Order: sequence, then structure tokens, then C-alpha cells
Amino acid sequence: MTSTPRPAPLHYKIVVDALAPHAQAEFWSAALHYDVEDHSPLIGKLLGLGAVPEELTLESHGRRAWRDLAAVRHPDDPYDEENGAGLGRRLLFQRVPEAKTVKNRVHLDVHTREGEREDEVGRLEALGASVLRRVREQGGEWVVMGDPEGNEFCVH
Repeated sequence: MTSTPRPAPLHYKIVVDALAPHAQAEFWSAALHYDVEDHSPLIGKLLGLGAVPEELTLESHGRRAWRDLAAVRHPDDPYDEENGAGLGRRLLFQRVPEAKTVKNRVHLDVHTREGEREDEVGRLEALGASVLRRVREQGGEWVVMGDPEGNEFCVH
């Protein structure tokens, strides 16, 4: 019996609209213990070629960054050394002009070790998150939180 070859899985990133993409990247980098991506080699190359204007950039972490985009990636996942973009687990924050107004249709679940949920909730609050509600259902317990811009996420 012959089988049809399975197509290669697609690479993806989760994109989050933000008023302040760099502040969001800082929060989520600290919350998840991820690395803020370094796009400065690509930006320097493009600036040097005159391909992008300098006003599309700013300084962040002592290096050139995109003004309207910032990303974080899992520290153990591969990344493209030429442009700094992660090739694995990744969150990209893009500037939009409007604030969040309704409930997220997609959210992240952050999983803690057994017995560490409340400590993690406290750590996330200290980083700028807020507790929105505590849920106790037949299927389990978790805490619904909002990041600094109000995007919901759950801590299990």
C-alpha cells in the first residue's frame, strides 16, 4: 500500500496588535522567559543600502529595531542569523492605531508547575499584568489575566 506524501508543516508565528509593540515584547519576554529578537543586522543592512528610511526604526536594547514591530522567541528554538527572526515558537507585536476594545478570539495559556500557579500570577502582576478573574470549574482551575494592553491570557 502506498501512501501520499504528507506536505511539510507550515511555519507560523502568533501576531498581536499593540499600541506599544516594544513594551509588549518586553512584558512577554519576561513573562515567558523568551528572548527579544535582534533585527539590527538586517536593519543596518537595509539602512546602508538606502532601502528603508531611518524613521522606520528606533533604538531598543542599545541596537536598531523596527519602530512598529517587535518580536520574542523561545531561546532554544532556531532563528535566522541574517534577519534575527525566530524559526520556532514566536510572538510578533505590531503597532496599530486603536486600543483593544473587545475580548480576544485567540489567547495564550501559560502552564505552571504543580502548586506554582499563585506564585506565577504574582510574578506576572509585578511585570504589569492584571488578574481579570479566577475560574474554578469541574475541568480545573485557572486564572484569567490581562497583559499590559488588556489582552487576555490564562495561567494554569
